[in-house]
Amino acid sequence: MFGSRAKTTLPTADNALSGRQTRPFHIADEHVVLHTPLEGPWPDGTEVLYIAMGCFWGAERIFWRLPGVVTTAAGYMGGLTPNPTYEETCTGLTGHAETVLVAYDPEQTSPELLLKEFWENHDPTQGNRQGNDIGTAYRSAIYWTTPDQQRAAEATREAFQKVLTDNGFGTITTELRSAEDAGTFYYAEDYHQQYLYKNPGGYCNHGPNGMTCPVGIVKQDQLPSQESVLRVNDSSGTDSSDLG
Repeated sequence: MFGSRAKTTLPTADNALSGRQTRPFHIADEHVVLHTPLEGPWPDGTEVLYIAMGCFWGAERIFWRLPGVVTTAAGYMGGLTPNPTYEETCTGLTGHAETVLVAYDPEQTSPELLLKEFWENHDPTQGNRQGNDIGTAYRSAIYWTTPDQQRAAEATREAFQKVLTDNGFGTITTELRSAEDAGTFYYAEDYHQQYLYKNPGGYCNHGPNGMTCPVGIVKQDQLPSQESVLRVNDSSGTDSSDLG
């Protein structure tokens, strides 16, 4: 990865790369591990969550292994440049983060369980970097597409911040916003898709950080959905301030 050459401040509309109107490369139709459509269509009811946690190679592998995941894809999101390339994104002049699309069946998994993997497999306090990968392209981010995802993102951040603080870490720098606000997810080049399946010995700086995010105690549709995350303020239901 080329993070050491990248900028650590986001570009503005005045100095971002201009990009192009269409994707400048071809990608495969099918996920090489899950054998599902990379760009859809997916089964009715499928939901999509976007996460960024540094290099997208290792991040994508974490999620394609999880139960209930329909497909995953590596791409660029959260910036200004339309249809960027990898080389452009690595300069920091597109504003995009290396991002993973996670399409999942909400009957088989939940945003809380997906985000548990997110928090526990990188350091969300490092700002515009993950380890030796430095630059805005490697920032930590969650871009949600549903109210339940927003609620889970905000609640799990609060819960994991306590865990981090108790273990001597600083403040979470993860960017939280809606996918609508973050903008289009642009698929990365085909060789980046499922990279660590195609290259088993390839670079990966992801793995358990040794801390546990207290989520997934009971299902989302049961109250409280997270014993230490979404609180109950009376016998009738959840504290409305925690519902996003």
